[in-house]
Amino acid sequence: MADVLVWIVWFVAAGACVGSGVAVVTLTNPFFSALALIGNLASLAVLYLLLAAEFVAAAQVLVYAGAVMVMFLFVIAYLGGRADAPWAGGPNVNRIAAVIAAVAILVEVLVAIGLDADGKLAHSASISGSFGSPAEIGRLFLTDQLLAFEITSVVLLIAAVGGVVLGSYARRFDREGGEGGSVPPGEESPTEIPAALR
Repeated sequence: MADVLVWIVWFVAAGACVGSGVAVVTLTNPFFSALALIGNLASLAVLYLLLAAEFVAAAQVLVYAGAVMVMFLFVIAYLGGRADAPWAGGPNVNRIAAVIAAVAILVEVLVAIGLDADGKLAHSASISGSFGSPAEIGRLFLTDQLLAFEITSVVLLIAAVGGVVLGSYARRFDREGGEGGSVPPGEESPTEIPAALR
């Protein structure tokens, strides 16, 4: 009975993870896209719990679904609620190439997992008592994964600074009236409150 419950939770969390991930890249409103990303991160936290990685699941919710997403929503509110529709104007060469590349990467990942697993997925893996503990995660972060950890920190810092710079430019452009002296009809001023947050 316990195994059945675990499988049910896994299928629900995996479906929510895939569905929210698709929503992130298909929704035209960046505010709703960010909310879908929060749902994706929460679904991943459930999958981490099923893998007996409680600390990683808690960090996923507190750090990513909490602090990082607050920064994302701040940048969205600062820049405005407008965004170009991903498929506006019909498909073109770039969009078709992006879909083909995404499918190719998916196939490559599945083939790599299949070749590396080689029947190992049919057997239970041996998990040590320290798996997923804060000490073990800290050791990996500061040894094997130190470069990736630092690069991620720098990327997040660049994203925050870039959002502030873009927002400052948009406000200055609007204050000066732009090239034509006014905001085009039907578009929101960058200094106005985004429609998604009203």
